[in-house]
Amino acid sequence: MTTKYTSEIFELLRRGQFICSNSPGNEIQTLYNVLEDQHTFEELQDYFLQINYKLEYGNEYFYFSRAEKTADLDRKLGKAFGWIDILDFLKTFDSSFDIGFRFTPAEIVNQLKNNADLKGKLDSLKRIGVEKKNHSERVKKLIEKLEKDNFVALENEITETYKVLTSFNYLKELVTSINIPEEIENEIPE
Repeated sequence: MTTKYTSEIFELLRRGQFICSNSPGNEIQTLYNVLEDQHTFEELQDYFLQINYKLEYGNEYFYFSRAEKTADLDRKLGKAFGWIDILDFLKTFDSSFDIGFRFTPAEIVNQLKNNADLKGKLDSLKRIGVEKKNHSERVKKLIEKLEKDNFVALENEITETYKVLTSFNYLKELVTSINIPEEIENEIPE
């Protein structure tokens, strides 16, 4: 019924991680290939559903979701707003920042020297825990957060080059799912 990789898949996804098609790690690639098989995916989906984990398939990534209590929804909304700010910062750094994009912390820090808009956006990330003394430390903290949440992966330790993973689609889909009706889009709040 289940695969020999069931426990590895569970352990990774239950921590809020993603299994991405373009992950540089061979172990993750193997797990992605296992889940990509429709029959295996459906079996595992049923299996995990019995323990209240819903196995989901995004745009070239897999993840767990769960039904949330109202109190948890408030926490999740706060986290979503933080991710929107991070996405805004990354797109300001480079408008082509997307899946497969490669970057180094030094490139971001370099651009901060000449881009006041980018500096302002980095400063606004303090409220979500990206607080450090200087720009270099803040950028490092931001990248650690992206790496911990499995949106980027260190591809080359020597050059400190990171690669954006397919799980980045999750953040993009989060933003595009926000619907602002046209009739209230241009209203000024009272």
